[in-house]
Amino acid sequence: MTTRIVPAVGDVDAARSVTTLLSQLPDAEPAAPVTDSTQLIDTLARLAGESLDDLPEVVLVHERIGPVPALELIREVSLRFPAIGVVLITADVTPGLFSSAMESGARGVVTLPLSYEELANRVQSAAQWSVGVRRHLTTGADVFTGPGGTVVTVSGAKGGVGATVTAVQIALAAQTSGRNVALVDLDLQTGDIGSYLDVQFRRSIVDLSTINDISPRVLSDAVFSHGTGLALLLAPNEGESAEEVSDRSARQIVSALRSRYEVVVIDCGSQLQGASAAAIEMADTALLVTTPDVIAVRGAKRVVRMWERLQIRKAEDTVTLVNRFIRSTEIQPQLIEKITGTTTANTAVPANFKELQAVVDAGRLHELDSKSTVKQALWALAGELGIVKVPEKAEKNGAKSIAKFKNDRGSIGRRRDRGGDSRNRQTTQGAS
Repeated sequence: MTTRIVPAVGDVDAARSVTTLLSQLPDAEPAAPVTDSTQLIDTLARLAGESLDDLPEVVLVHERIGPVPALELIREVSLRFPAIGVVLITADVTPGLFSSAMESGARGVVTLPLSYEELANRVQSAAQWSVGVRRHLTTGADVFTGPGGTVVTVSGAKGGVGATVTAVQIALAAQTSGRNVALVDLDLQTGDIGSYLDVQFRRSIVDLSTINDISPRVLSDAVFSHGTGLALLLAPNEGESAEEVSDRSARQIVSALRSRYEVVVIDCGSQLQGASAAAIEMADTALLVTTPDVIAVRGAKRVVRMWERLQIRKAEDTVTLVNRFIRSTEIQPQLIEKITGTTTANTAVPANFKELQAVVDAGRLHELDSKSTVKQALWALAGELGIVKVPEKAEKNGAKSIAKFKNDRGSIGRRRDRGGDSRNRQTTQGAS
């Protein structure tokens, strides 16, 4: 049996050593090393999107991989791709590290400096376990083995550009189409989703921040079931509690939500924190909302460059939404795309706050009139992002998927050809 192996090693010398030993293993088919955590998740997601049978049996994770810490990366791989055997490579041989690795989902630990015999034994053991799991999974049609639900983050280029309204409306669009949707308020200090939807709930995302193993029951206790059908995970009422939600706990929470809901929409606000950075990095689609004015566009460019410096997200993997768009404005979506280096959505949301004012003031954003051009544009955006379920009748009649911005962090979709779409851009003001 051939064992397919993907090593995740950031250090050049360590990668060379690992590759040399792997090439000597019998019946091994090692892939080229991936150099960071994002590349590893992207690679596995791409393979899963083609066919689950294309996933490797074994993934080797070096202790100095980044930007996501090795144990967090192991946990994410184990949750997203449960049929892969993950092995940690580390110089720390203490019982505490071994225990932490096992709790994260590792199937073995190889100590540094590497030895052929130990590496061969750990790889063989992880591969046998992987084959056994896959054989078991193929006997049950109801067992989920895919990369999980679709995660969409919504961030603002600056405060007040409409990120929360956008998050709420695209979540409602997905829910109305028949998806099982969770809406998360990760704007931890100034989150307003509860106010927009007239919700008062004693629990918040902070209640999940100290739990290592988030079970479905624990998750359901922290989630508010809204009358629209949305599952709401709210920000804390006390802004100072935001410090309790670390990037590690955010990864666990997003992974737990992804495994339970078809669509997870996360409002990240305009301030970057460790928790929101983790969510943006994990997202299938990262949406950045801006308005067509100089200050907001500068803010969008600043946010995109910061994400790149921190290795959170590449500019070309970010989708920019132009809100409050007027056809006569000097700053057009094509110019914003050129300045930020991102891909702008075909849908631009028209400037019409009068439609929103009454429902915003009443805290009833979910009751926005269907004739509203703002609502129609945002629901069309949800379709463009691929989070709206296409009716079976439409599929039978040959309707094609309109998802254009699914990234390969989780669910796979082709990236849009950025060269030609801008010529066909238009402001959506018709029916959603």
